[in-house]
Amino acid sequence: MLLAGIFGGLLIGKIAKGLLRNMAERFDMRDWGRRATAIRSAASPTSLALLTVGMMIGLRSIYLLASVQHFANQVFKFLLMIALGWFMYNVVEVFTLTAQKMADKTDSKLDDQLVPLLRKTARVFVVVVFVLFVAENVFGMDITAWLAGLGLAGLAVSLAAQDSIKNLFGSLTIFFDKPFQVGDRVVFSGYDCTIEEIGFRSTKARTSNGHIVTIPNMKFIDTPVENIAARPSIKRVMNVGITYDTPPKKIEQAIGILKDILNEPEIIAPFDMEKSPPRVAFNELNADNLNIMVLDWFMLNEDHGCDYLDHCQTINMKLIKAYDKAGIEFAFPTQTVYLAGDAARKLNEGLGSDALPDSPGPPGPVPESRSGAVTAGSSKKPSRATKKKTAKKKNSRRG
Repeated sequence: MLLAGIFGGLLIGKIAKGLLRNMAERFDMRDWGRRATAIRSAASPTSLALLTVGMMIGLRSIYLLASVQHFANQVFKFLLMIALGWFMYNVVEVFTLTAQKMADKTDSKLDDQLVPLLRKTARVFVVVVFVLFVAENVFGMDITAWLAGLGLAGLAVSLAAQDSIKNLFGSLTIFFDKPFQVGDRVVFSGYDCTIEEIGFRSTKARTSNGHIVTIPNMKFIDTPVENIAARPSIKRVMNVGITYDTPPKKIEQAIGILKDILNEPEIIAPFDMEKSPPRVAFNELNADNLNIMVLDWFMLNEDHGCDYLDHCQTINMKLIKAYDKAGIEFAFPTQTVYLAGDAARKLNEGLGSDALPDSPGPPGPVPESRSGAVTAGSSKKPSRATKKKTAKKKNSRRG
């Protein structure tokens, strides 16, 4: 009976293994890769499990001591656990194929590099759980101390490699949130650069002057990233300044010329006239010009057959030609100086408040005070007697 059980288990196991593999090949022919992988993963573990069951049935016909029977039962339990762990180890490949299929839909290389890491991590997790499960249920060991030791070891490793762990979480943030992809132009921490490579620890980007910048991925967790490549349009603000001596009719003509240019067929091609039409307005009286502001949005997600810079150049050339033909002058920073003899800006050349433009004649005679003292501006001089008296007073004071 034991021999028959072993032989029957081997035979049925081989048959089941062959059937499962044939079914997996059929699924491969229908391009059902994940189903085929799942069935193929169960082929060998199923054969081992059926062999174990056959041995268990055949061994029941033999009388064994209790200790030997207990040992045999533990061996059979161990074999069944191996079959289950083997299947779980193989079935990780199904989740790997699912993740790889999702990664193939994106242009980023990070998810392609992340798939092998996820496969290895999942398999190591299955092995660790299997070892702990077998140690407790087959060998009767107390795994509480093991778990505590693993916890302390994990804490020590996490403290020692916290920067690496932060970078890993930063990589996961980039993978799941997708703030940018390889080839996108971004502005981050003062760098205007293009993403070239996304790794597990850092991201490499090239600036406009050709330099490579290596940025740790943990920086992307709490720092804003401006993705320029994801913008749907480019907003242009153009200020057209005309001179202050432009009459009101010319100002209206200048505004009309701008509106006509922005409504030409070749100009409005990259515009979304329904949601974001161009706008023109006389908005400012600046210190040196009359300002006309122009707002337009150049759409990037449409096939309009023109480049942004070429579009700007076309508008500017049409504007210069139209203003030149209409006699409208562009303003530039100037400073006007008015001279004293300018008839348009006659200045007050008098000195003091008494010198008025209406009475430019010389002032009259200076009156004398009642005490006989000479007032300011008088031409009289003090006499010699007065000078002598003043000198005697000074000498007497000195004595």
